[in-house]
Amino acid sequence: MKNIRSFKTIALIGRADIPDLRELLILLARCIRKRGFEVVCEAQTAQAARLTEYSLLSASEIGTRADVAVVIGGDGTMLGMGRQLAPYGTPLIGVNRGRLGFVTDIPIRDMLRVVPVMLEGRFEREERTLLDARVLRKGSPVYHALAFNDVVVNRSGISGMVELSVYVDDCFMYRQRSDGLIAATPTGSTAYALSSQGPILHPQLAGIVLVPIAPHTLSNRPIVLPDHARIAIQIVDGREMNVNFDTQSLTQLQLKDVVEVSRSRYTVPFLHPAGHSHYATLRNKLGWHEHPARGARCPDLN
Repeated sequence: MKNIRSFKTIALIGRADIPDLRELLILLARCIRKRGFEVVCEAQTAQAARLTEYSLLSASEIGTRADVAVVIGGDGTMLGMGRQLAPYGTPLIGVNRGRLGFVTDIPIRDMLRVVPVMLEGRFEREERTLLDARVLRKGSPVYHALAFNDVVVNRSGISGMVELSVYVDDCFMYRQRSDGLIAATPTGSTAYALSSQGPILHPQLAGIVLVPIAPHTLSNRPIVLPDHARIAIQIVDGREMNVNFDTQSLTQLQLKDVVEVSRSRYTVPFLHPAGHSHYATLRNKLGWHEHPARGARCPDLN
C-alpha cells in the first residue's frame, strides 16, 4: 500500500473524447506543479490532448511510479483505470466531466480549487472492492477478468429466457429462469443492479449483491451475500448467452459453462474531498428530497 500522506508524483488521466481535455489538463498540471508536485501523464491521454511536455507513462508505469492518479472523465473512465491500477494500490481522485458522477465526485468547476488541497493531505479515503471472475468450460478456465461494478450473465437481445443454477460456497442456492443475473460490488449497486431493482449497498459494506434480471418467478429476489462468498453460476438452458464485466469486456457462453465470482484480493483507494458524504452523493445523484436544513449535518428529528 502506498503512503497516501506523502504525494510527490501525480499522474493525470483523461477520457480521450472530452472536447476540452487539453485545456483542462494544462490548467490542472500548471496548478499542481506550482505547488511542487511532479506531473506525469498517461500515454493515451497525452496523445489525445496533444501533450508532450510531461513524462508519458503506461498504466503499469503509473502504478509503479505515481503516488496518486487524478482522473478527468466519467465513472466509466474512473472504474476502468481502477481495474488497471488495482494491483499497484494507486489512489484515485475523480474529476467529473461525464454525466452521473457517482465516483468522479469533484465538479469540473471546482477542480483547480479542490484537487491541490487534496494533494496536500486533506481528503477522505476509502477502499473500494472488486470482483474476480472466471469462466470454466468442462472444468477448465477459458476466460478471466476483474470487475469494479458487476459481472453480468445475460441473454442477447433476440433470444428467450435463460435458466441458471446458482451455488454459493459449493451449496446449491436456487435455479432461476430470467433474462440474466447480476453479481455486483457495493460500488456497482448503484449501476445496472439498481436499475434491476437491486438494493443500494454502502461502499464500505462487505457484501456482494445478486440481482435477477426480469425473473420469471417473482419470488426470485435480490440477495446480499457476505463478500467472502464464492458464487458459481451455471448455464443450464438458453441460447446466445454472454457474460460481461463492467460492460468493458465480453465473452460468449455455452451450455454447462460455469461463471465463478468472488471478491478480488485487490482493493482500490478512492480519495474524496474533506467532508465527503456518500449519503449526500446519493441524494444529489438520485434526486432524493432536498436536505431539510441546508448546511446542517443532521435534521432535527423532534
